[in-house]
Amino acid sequence: MTRMMHSPALMLLNASPRLPLIAALAVRFAATVTKWEQRRRTRLNLGKLDDHLLRDVGLTRQAARDEAARRFWQG
Repeated sequence: MTRMMHSPALMLLNASPRLPLIAALAVRFAATVTKWEQRRRTRLNLGKLDDHLLRDVGLTRQAARDEAARRFWQG
């Protein structure tokens, strides 16, 4: 499920010349968790691709397995 941040909240963040420390940490934390979730989802889907689609993206079955086996925090 994808959630959009409401524009008033984004406008407030963009208008602020400098975020308070706790807000900056919260934004950084949210960005990190979002990146981890994208990696987890992408790797899960990569593991489900058939050989034809893997060839289309230039990966071998073994390379796809290796990437899908990586943990979400591994870049």
